[in-house]
Amino acid sequence: MVSISGIRGIVGSSLTPETVVKYAAAFAEYSHRGTIVIGRDGRITGKSIGHIVSSTLLQMGCDVVAIGVCPTPTVQLAVQLKKAAGGICITASHNPMEWNGLKFISPTGLFLDAEESHAFWNIADRQPRSYVPWNKQGTHSADPALVDEHIKNVLSLSYLDIDQIREKHFRVVVDCVNAAGGVIIPKLLKALGCTVIEMGCDVSGIFSHAPEPLPENLSGICLRVREEKADLGIAVDPDVDRLVLINEKGEPFGEEYTLASVVEFVLGKESSRNSQSLKVVTNLSTTRAIDDICTLHHAELTRTAVGEIHVAKKMKEIAAIVGGEGNGGVILPESHIGRDAPVGIGLTLQHLAEFGGTLSALKNSLPQYFITKGKVALGSLNPEEVLSRLQGAHSTDGKVTTIDGLKLDFPDSWVHLRKSNTEPVLRIIAEARDKKRADGLVAAFTKEILET
Repeated sequence: MVSISGIRGIVGSSLTPETVVKYAAAFAEYSHRGTIVIGRDGRITGKSIGHIVSSTLLQMGCDVVAIGVCPTPTVQLAVQLKKAAGGICITASHNPMEWNGLKFISPTGLFLDAEESHAFWNIADRQPRSYVPWNKQGTHSADPALVDEHIKNVLSLSYLDIDQIREKHFRVVVDCVNAAGGVIIPKLLKALGCTVIEMGCDVSGIFSHAPEPLPENLSGICLRVREEKADLGIAVDPDVDRLVLINEKGEPFGEEYTLASVVEFVLGKESSRNSQSLKVVTNLSTTRAIDDICTLHHAELTRTAVGEIHVAKKMKEIAAIVGGEGNGGVILPESHIGRDAPVGIGLTLQHLAEFGGTLSALKNSLPQYFITKGKVALGSLNPEEVLSRLQGAHSTDGKVTTIDGLKLDFPDSWVHLRKSNTEPVLRIIAEARDKKRADGLVAAFTKEILET
């Protein structure tokens, strides 16, 4: 799969060495053969693919800075710190273990946008590639210390009072699914004075459960939080850009509410010390709780198409103070403009320390909504035709938005249907004040799609 989210495929099948060489070489050319930072999410195929990527870049004349196993946001941050020409993350994010892929980062630390991606793809489709002679090949350097630089970046955030967090002696269960989070998350939490109970932190690349941090995949950490009488649980996806919380009762906090709670915390700080209009950006599929929080703090909310680059670009354009996506993706420009689970952890612990109560009580203090998510395998379905038909059938039912698939906003609920950037599926997301209503919307639209 080739999309604005990079390339992904099943290793040895759709993602082959030839494919990796094609896109790594093209990215070298796209980046004018400058310095490229690379890192990988810990998958068992990441090391061999990393060797291919690194060797190809060197043959193209690029200098390579290799972090090793690290979060995707660490690579983004490193590109900025090193003033590199670009970065490549070897990851398939939340996809299963047999998948891997490449994500491409511009010199700004942001992923390639649509225009940049098209220019890059055009280069990739041109053959043959022009490699450099033996005496002009690039140099390779390993810099695993960039993970520590990421931790320092989090600890230096202006919103954090490290001593206040440490005084709480939070007891935290951590599930990093044996991927890149096992490198950084326990170390960050210990620096914040937490007692850390580790699950899936061995970085073996053998995922301990389905890697997407959804409630159905997190029964193990929920049970462990209860057993350990922990204050909270923290789960991340393989490349550590999504943060999911478990409350002290061993119940999922809700990935939507990771961002909602961070927005509430940041706006609460900024609205008391900043007379300027505060701006927040999130995507079309994120909870309406963000709208309510922004209204409370007199902040302006802008919604974009789904995808980190869409949110990040808009945040940069309008100088937003905070933003992200409702899949647990927190973006704080003070750190860097990219989804970052470690940043989300720091802000969450500070919020919880100041709140003075439990994580479940903190969630109850936020506007309450229920989101239901579903998906339909595309198979022979034409997603554009399906969405066009549904738009025609429901154009008068509510406010229609078509910047990313089809979103229908109703007075007390909404439903968003869109083709996934990372899987061959049509996603269906619905939200309402009542869970039954949200479930019903997903069921009804699933039925309509399948009746095509």
